[in-house]
Amino acid sequence: QGQLVESGGGWVQPGGSLRLTCAASRIFFSYYATSWYRQAPGNQRELVAAITTDSGTNYADSVKGRFTISRDDAKNTVTLQMDSLKPEDTAVYYCSVRIVGVDFWGHGTQVTVSS
Repeated sequence: QGQLVESGGGWVQPGGSLRLTCAASRIFFSYYATSWYRQAPGNQRELVAAITTDSGTNYADSVKGRFTISRDDAKNTVTLQMDSLKPEDTAVYYCSVRIVGVDFWGHGTQVTVSS
């Protein structure tokens, strides 16, 4: 069964940057749309960014112009570059792939933005 693993989270001051990476075993990102979600304490999980098989992208309004999603087919990874981070970006970030109606999720990586 396929697995997703997120990495790159951590603590950063407001205005800083982090780069999240999603790696996969037995799932090839080039075949499926991949999404990044986040969930803050007490909030529902929300879509942050997605990339399609033909590398089209879309973003939540709250992160447009600050976050960039990309895919490296040679490395089989999907990254989320996060710039100009704000305290409200604090959350656990998850990558997700839907394959034939089944959602695969990683365990998440914590991002904390505070001074």
